[in-house]
Amino acid sequence: MGKIRRLKKGSACTGALPPGCVLCEQGAKLVLLVTGKCAKRCGYCPLSAQKKGKDVFFANERRIQAVDEALEEAELMDALGTGITGGDPLIAVQRTADSIRALKKRFGKDHHIHLYTSTTDKARIDRVARAGLDEIRFHPPVSLWKRLERSEFADALRLSKKRGMTVGFEVPVIPGRGEEIGSLVRSADALGLDFVNLNELEFSETNWRALRAMGFDVKDDVSSAVAGSQELALSVLRADIAMPLHYCSSSFKDGVQLRRRITRRARNVRKPHEILTKDGTLLKGIVETNDPAGVARALALNYAVPERLMWIDKEKSRLEVAPWVLEEIASELELRSFIVEEYPTADRLEVERSPLRRR
Repeated sequence: MGKIRRLKKGSACTGALPPGCVLCEQGAKLVLLVTGKCAKRCGYCPLSAQKKGKDVFFANERRIQAVDEALEEAELMDALGTGITGGDPLIAVQRTADSIRALKKRFGKDHHIHLYTSTTDKARIDRVARAGLDEIRFHPPVSLWKRLERSEFADALRLSKKRGMTVGFEVPVIPGRGEEIGSLVRSADALGLDFVNLNELEFSETNWRALRAMGFDVKDDVSSAVAGSQELALSVLRADIAMPLHYCSSSFKDGVQLRRRITRRARNVRKPHEILTKDGTLLKGIVETNDPAGVARALALNYAVPERLMWIDKEKSRLEVAPWVLEEIASELELRSFIVEEYPTADRLEVERSPLRRR
């Protein structure tokens, strides 16, 4: 048994983390969803309704049409690697292989790429391996966890190892399935895999009915994680297994990986009028108006607001102003104004808005 090393936000591991996880922890991996389609029907799948079962292409939070846009998104966050996900990326094997080759061509062979799949089709696995895939993470269905060494996954794993990739399992920790998870871990060790990743099971907009039907509940009032998942995962880490095991908590994904990833992007996309917060979000002032250009001219003339501290948001039809400036002058304006906190992502998800008093 390896010594359990505690990580941030309740995560833990024995032995070395998989290379893909090291970069994820740094927030340095582009998240590339090549399709939302998947041949499996796992009731616990947390994929959003926007993506689940749909043939869509996303680079981080940005919906894209071509791999060139993924390269742009990778550059915006100074990505050191890419995690290719789905759905199941090997269903869209052409798009996946093309993406791997394009990423390697643009960023070099040291740009680490890992991929998640439930597919055992050896031709498809061979195709992405030859395209340059570094690490493959298999997700076998729960029904096979007790007999993996006698399943079609055994041959797929051997081929992946033969092609020189880092190979592991990645599965959710389902309370009540301790026996099955233990069998999966022992099989992974017997098959010579490099690691097993255990993810805390969590509720999402698309799986909560199924999880409720299984009798699960959230572990506390501020979490979407399933009660009992973390305790089971930590008990598995105490198994007498030399192969590295890694438990990744729900709060680690949100509080560490996501925050670090969006902070990397924020540093590159932040404009002079925006403030970067410790959470990686951007603070800005906004003035609601149908004539943002006219208001910008008025602010420059009447309040000497520098042009570089204002920005016309054509997409949202508003004028953005440095928050420290707008706070000073808002009470003298007739227009409604706010301090807004947004993610620095392509979708610019609004976190909070606070109204400023107007004249």
